[in-house]
Amino acid sequence: MSKSFEAQGVVHSIGATTEYGNNGFTKREFVIQLTGDGENPDYPNFVALELIKDKCALMDNYNIGDEITVHFNLSGRLWNAPGKPEKCFTSLQAWRIESGAQAQQGAPAFDQSQPGHGFDDDVPF
Repeated sequence: MSKSFEAQGVVHSIGATTEYGNNGFTKREFVIQLTGDGENPDYPNFVALELIKDKCALMDNYNIGDEITVHFNLSGRLWNAPGKPEKCFTSLQAWRIESGAQAQQGAPAFDQSQPGHGFDDDVPF
């Protein structure tokens, strides 16, 4: 089982949906430039992600330049070909995409007035 992550960024490119083999397997790749906390605009990070099967249509609602939050699974596999060195492939398989505005609306606000949120001067350490 792969672990789920999310990344925020601006859509840099969107590939076409491509069909592989005779079984109808489809894949669509796209690239985002990461934004948000910890990102330095002087040294941009570009990340390629992929959509597979029925998820390929998720990028139909977005354009280059749109701010999005991508939820994805990190997975990988080994490939061995006779007479060739072993190769490892890593995939970032997106399963949900939200516009920047949707992601911010869905995130709960941090309320410092609630108990347990913040520092208490009575704590002995």
